[in-house]
Amino acid sequence: MRMKFQTTNELEHFCFAESYIADIQKIGGCLRFTLDNVTILPENSRNRDVRQMRANGLLLHIRDAKVEDLIEEGYKVYDADGNLKEQFPDQPLASAQYNETLKALSDGSCSVYALQKEGDRYRFALDGGNDRTYLLCVSGTGDFEEWDRFLNK
Repeated sequence: MRMKFQTTNELEHFCFAESYIADIQKIGGCLRFTLDNVTILPENSRNRDVRQMRANGLLLHIRDAKVEDLIEEGYKVYDADGNLKEQFPDQPLASAQYNETLKALSDGSCSVYALQKEGDRYRFALDGGNDRTYLLCVSGTGDFEEWDRFLNK
């Protein structure tokens, strides 16, 4: 089923900050994210308004996707006086843990801090909803986005 609006390689014309991951699926060689609360920027080729709009149920497809890194980011614990009590370093996850972790992140409680594309790499900064943050790096040959409706922001 095709959605009403589609764009190809227009990732920079969306703002994914504060969006939520409703689902992540690996379909063939494509990694598909279902995202809610995505901001569609005025520069987007499908945005006929001259203002920021929003979309729920936006599908972000990354073609020929390969998860390169999935890192549970480290953190520091301070006492009430601001003294460092504990420090936990970044934990790169083993590739055997990728599917399980991505499934856990697609329960609707995971939000996106940022999504950047550098060459053929997509870097997702994620709040796992479990008091942990993650950095997901995916390589791919391109992306396309599709959604059904524009919503007011």
